[in-house]
Amino acid sequence: MYRQKRTIMTVAAAALVPLAAACGTERTDGGGDSGSAGGDARPVTGVHWSVDSVTADGEKHTVPDGAHLTITADGTAEGSYGCNDFHAKASVDGDRVRLSDARSTEIACADRPVEVEKSLAHALTAGPLTTEVDGGRLTLTTADGDTVRLSEERDAALYGTKWKVTDPGTAGRAHLTLDREAGTLTGSLGCNRVQARATVRDGHITVGAPTTTRMMCEDSLMDTEKALTRFLDQPIDYRIEQRALTLTSANGTTVRAVADR
Repeated sequence: MYRQKRTIMTVAAAALVPLAAACGTERTDGGGDSGSAGGDARPVTGVHWSVDSVTADGEKHTVPDGAHLTITADGTAEGSYGCNDFHAKASVDGDRVRLSDARSTEIACADRPVEVEKSLAHALTAGPLTTEVDGGRLTLTTADGDTVRLSEERDAALYGTKWKVTDPGTAGRAHLTLDREAGTLTGSLGCNRVQARATVRDGHITVGAPTTTRMMCEDSLMDTEKALTRFLDQPIDYRIEQRALTLTSANGTTVRAVADR
């Protein structure tokens, strides 16, 4: 698992949207034992675990793409059963984890097996789970012997990833993608699409004068777009943790994004 950190400098022309990107260092796994399991130093908490399979009553089921689980150190859990998202309370005691008071959405997904989702939901929330970590893999075992197998999701790549801005909120409309081979930065700041040349050299990226569309949107989107434009017109640090990207400006303002699936 890597944490990227690199300084992205923007050279702004007198154009509508001057762009910048960010800067970084490699991440190593933390040294504490909090939330660790089975004698492995790798923690169970704070990791975005992708669910690979669930075995219930001796029958193994492959879980649909998108099923995942994250347990936080502050006693919460969130994830997806494959179709429906869920939140729960979480307690970690040595190699035992318990998810309780789980609440989930109630969406019917025609392309996702309902029985598999029900089996996964029951296995995760029916009672205490024994944890076993082996490298980047996690096995959760119920008191009845059912198992959920998960694997650690690696950090998304800075390049080639569609980063969907989540804070400030733009209803999922703002996103940025950096293309190493084409040497471009493309995307949207919430209303207008943007494209600019981008070159990387000596740990820095320089973004040239962008080309943008000239649409007008509702006031809230335009205000957010202007704020993002001001935010990006400066050197920015970035931090990637699995699918989460945090951008931080020199004055401490942050913008958050997630890797779009």
